Amino acid sequence: MKKILLIATGGTIASKYTEKGLAPQIGASELLSYVPEAKEFCEIDHIQPFNLDSTNICARQWMELAALIEKKYEYYDGFVICHGTDTMAYTAAALSYLIQNNLKPIVVTGAQKPIDLAITDARANLLDSLRFAAHPKAHGTNIVFGGSVIAGTRAKKERSKSYNAFSSINYPDIAVIQDRRIVFYIDDKNHVTDRIRFYHDLDEKVFLLKLIPGSNASIIDSLCDSVDALIIESFGVGGLPDYGDDEFYQAIRRFVEKGKIVIMATQVTHEGSDMTVYQVGKMIKREFSLLESYDMTLEATVAKTMWALHESTDQNTFREKFYKKINHDMMFSPEQ
Repeated sequence: MKKILLIATGGTIASKYTEKGLAPQIGASELLSYVPEAKEFCEIDHIQPFNLDSTNICARQWMELAALIEKKYEYYDGFVICHGTDTMAYTAAALSYLIQNNLKPIVVTGAQKPIDLAITDARANLLDSLRFAAHPKAHGTNIVFGGSVIAGTRAKKERSKSYNAFSSINYPDIAVIQDRRIVFYIDDKNHVTDRIRFYHDLDEKVFLLKLIPGSNASIIDSLCDSVDALIIESFGVGGLPDYGDDEFYQAIRRFVEKGKIVIMATQVTHEGSDMTVYQVGKMIKREFSLLESYDMTLEATVAKTMWALHESTDQNTFREKFYKKINHDMMFSPEQ
């Protein structure tokens, strides 16, 4: 019987109603009391490193979770993290980069309704997660939610209330879970041949700038001294506007001349970026050798940028690490 460590961190799944609104109140032991049938297929220990609404979770907690899993790694066959849904995709992506070449499953799950309600998705999600973590084919970091198993670098929360809150973006689901059965669409555990590696730090000086029509390029100058990398969410397949002047061109030039990283992403969820298509993208990409996120999710782009920044000594090293395919995070990259 597989031995699983449940890591409770708060979130809606562990929340109760208070006079100030829903807030995490339910501990790890109580969460497990709602899924007694899990004892039929796995042995479970539990731990609670913190108890937070996921809105309050950031890189500090991602590194804490990775360090905890590293400390406990040899003692367990798998790990299930109960987490709030709002930043769950960021946490799953971050753990995918902080823990690489991992042959054991790290499952991140949560719920749209607290586990103590009569009608909730929480019990099904938690039970599915424990079941998946105990499966011999499971490995790496994945989100299990609404019967879907999604690669940690491909998940995005697309619905704020529905039980099928998460989708896999530009990549198939790893598996589905129905009627206690797990059906794998991607069975690639035997492809992991390198030794597991844990990373311990991230560079948090990353900023996301979402363009709107008429955005002022001066905001790029205002960010230059406070960030190491700027991710720009542009329109369509990617580009920067020219409103009759060259303000964006000059702002990008000043930014990269200071040794800063610029990564172009798209506001369009599916199919990714390709700045070589239109003049608004092709010329500025060629001039400044701008990086692109291509078909990566925004959450994975943010987390990978933080990881690659800390692991890089210069822009060339960063480019190499950013475009390295890790944990299903990238399918399409013309630069490879």
